[in-house]
Amino acid sequence: MHTLASAQDVQRYAVALHSLRTMLPSAGVGVDTVPMIRPDGIDSLDARLIALFTDNPSIGVLGASRRLGVARGTVQARLDRLQGRGIISSMGPQVDPASLGFPVTAFCTLEIRQRQGHEPVVAHLSAIPEVLEIHSTTGVGDLIVRVVARDNADLGRVIDEIIDDVHVLRANTSMCLVTHLDHRTGPLVEAAAHRGTE
Repeated sequence: MHTLASAQDVQRYAVALHSLRTMLPSAGVGVDTVPMIRPDGIDSLDARLIALFTDNPSIGVLGASRRLGVARGTVQARLDRLQGRGIISSMGPQVDPASLGFPVTAFCTLEIRQRQGHEPVVAHLSAIPEVLEIHSTTGVGDLIVRVVARDNADLGRVIDEIIDDVHVLRANTSMCLVTHLDHRTGPLVEAAAHRGTE
């Protein structure tokens, strides 16, 4: 059932619309050029917000609103929407394993018994603290596991723990010598924002 808007509602809407039409041009934004984001995309404000919190996670909502020149409520609403859609998965700190005393990184490709599926192996691997990531893959192996260790001897211990499971048939481990490009999402966020406004 639809209700008709009261005269007060219409007046409030007109005042809000007039305020927008006067504020946007003074901020350098044409009234007809405000981008509409797609429901599955992000816009340039989202991208700037993500970049700001990535570079300065402790800035807070008020600091972000001041830095971006938008209302605090806008920043909070955008963050809530981005988190709700899973675009921002965490506001928590990123931990550097090397700084914790685990400077060795390796990737183990595992071949597993397929009869029981991946779950038993994933449960086994999840109990090993040095296992940071587990991915099902196509190709030669079934799983790729990212691990860290204190040194090469400790890596041997971690690998022994990994293969100490009846479901693991074979493991092939490659140590990382140098990380040329660490995990990043900035360029992807910028590309998504550009795509979202096309």
